Amino acid sequence: MNLNRPNSNDALGTNNRSRHVAPQSGICSRCIDGCKGNCDLFHSSYRGRELLYPGPYGEVTAGADKDYPVDYSHLNIMGYALGAAGIQADPDHATFPSVNTETRFGDKNQVKMKLPVFTGALGSTEIARANWEHFAIGAAISGISLVCGENVCGIDPQLELDSNGKVRNAPDMKRRVELYRRYHEGWGDILVQMNVEDTKFGVAEYVIDQLGVETIELKWGQGAKCIGGEIKVDSIERAQELKRRGYIVTPDPESPANIAAFKEGAIKQFERHSRLGFVDQEGFMAEVQRLRALGAKRVTLKTGAYPMRELAMAIKWSSDARIDFLTIDGAPGGTGMSPWRMMNEWGVPAIYLHSMTYELCKRLAARGKWVPDIAFAGGFSAEDHVFKAIALGAPFTKAVCMGRALMIPGMVGKNIERWLRGEDGGLPKNVSKYGSTKEEIFVCYEEIKARFGEDAEKFPLGAIGVYSTCEKLRVGLQQLMAGARKWNVDLIERKDLASLTEECAKVTGIPYIMDAYRDEALAVIDA
Repeated sequence: MNLNRPNSNDALGTNNRSRHVAPQSGICSRCIDGCKGNCDLFHSSYRGRELLYPGPYGEVTAGADKDYPVDYSHLNIMGYALGAAGIQADPDHATFPSVNTETRFGDKNQVKMKLPVFTGALGSTEIARANWEHFAIGAAISGISLVCGENVCGIDPQLELDSNGKVRNAPDMKRRVELYRRYHEGWGDILVQMNVEDTKFGVAEYVIDQLGVETIELKWGQGAKCIGGEIKVDSIERAQELKRRGYIVTPDPESPANIAAFKEGAIKQFERHSRLGFVDQEGFMAEVQRLRALGAKRVTLKTGAYPMRELAMAIKWSSDARIDFLTIDGAPGGTGMSPWRMMNEWGVPAIYLHSMTYELCKRLAARGKWVPDIAFAGGFSAEDHVFKAIALGAPFTKAVCMGRALMIPGMVGKNIERWLRGEDGGLPKNVSKYGSTKEEIFVCYEEIKARFGEDAEKFPLGAIGVYSTCEKLRVGLQQLMAGARKWNVDLIERKDLASLTEECAKVTGIPYIMDAYRDEALAVIDA
């Protein structure tokens, strides 16, 4: 296995001096007294806890780079030379542009999406806040769902609480919901996520009553970390405000020593943490019932890379409560703000977790129980990932949740807009080779103008970036599905995959490629 070096990584801005490194510790084989750095141990000797997180905070998203023994690249998609499911089987009808990539999720009040992809939870991180208009409008015009993550109300500088400590007005949450809905055409939905603090602040009551939100997502965890959500703030006054609101803030911004260290410039940032959630079935069922009584049309759940026990709880309890959508997020994960070593070393890797999910869902269905619609998450970025994830979890998996893969296009489009204005030296060569206007650079711009007319001029270019990437995913998925002779998403099956190694076959239950379709092949030969 090619594992990441624990003391050298670009995400932390650190590196080893020596070419030779102790494999497990990541420490240089020959550590010299007098070395000027800059491995993690060197840097942490004077910056301490800052080395827990990728940086610079607010400007980067980080994805763990541990190379697991088995991952989705160890599965290959099967293509066939005969047959067509979901369409008339002849060359004139069974063309790849005819493939339908639409999907649906939900129990009674279903949500339809133009492709089986939606965004990861974009919550209180600075990356999400600063780029929200690009992400939200991009998701809306692409016909996919958008998850507004945890703590958005709780960190809003303009948050207004009533006498009971509940949200009366949260302008940033209002802005987020309105931006998505402004160009929403009936495809997808905005999901608002709830953690311990959000429940305390009465976020569900606010977004349902005041903003008309229809879908609430409960959160147990995610693939990147097993602790509550966190952000950094670079103002001691802001840190103290968040502590007064009830958040865990470290180091303590009210400590005289830390106040002095901040004034001296030693402490430059404070961390705001959410509390850990604790689940039990009675409380879970009661919370789902409470949210529905508040008026939520749909209640969903997101769980993280926990062991099989917690996974079973999420699936069984979601079945009992008839949850509308269950997102299962595997390690290693990527995020705007999670401890780096935790991202790399904690949790059940995605393909292992998703294979467990299929086993448990199949067992539940065999007992005659209702199985909720499932979404997989955990490092997906391309159309083949979408196909493989849906096939691995078929028939239960309806969509794939993407985090950084749908954030990056928004940031790229935003920066192209800045470069077109001449900022930061103007357009780089790899962009300017396509032209010097947005109409020339964005291959789908005229298509968007045809759909939205003059409104297209109001779209931030980050939204065009998200749309462009979704179009690439949609067309690429059409091609893969046509090759597998499946013209509807719900027709994708586990037998449309083969394992490239026997270890992958053991983990996933997907046949080793030398065994896939062996019986059918021998029947042909022996006929």
